[in-house]
Amino acid sequence: MDPGVDKATGDAYWRRTSSLMWIMMAIWAIAGFGVHLFATSLNTIVILGFPLGFYMAAQGSLIIFVVSLFWFASRQNAIDEEFGVEEE
Repeated sequence: MDPGVDKATGDAYWRRTSSLMWIMMAIWAIAGFGVHLFATSLNTIVILGFPLGFYMAAQGSLIIFVVSLFWFASRQNAIDEEFGVEEE
């Protein structure tokens, strides 16, 4: 943050950034562990010859990670613009 920014603005910026970080951590935990916990129950559904549990464990969680990274970058840029600390 700019040294000229007051403490209340800096605290508000950090609160928004911190809450976004915790949301991302929850998404990563659910995609990283939650999907794999239910993989065996999803194996009854078969798509293109592969059990859905196998596909979700191998590919689905990676897709969720990539999409969530783009969403995170977009949200963080919006927060940065709101508080006037965006990068060029």
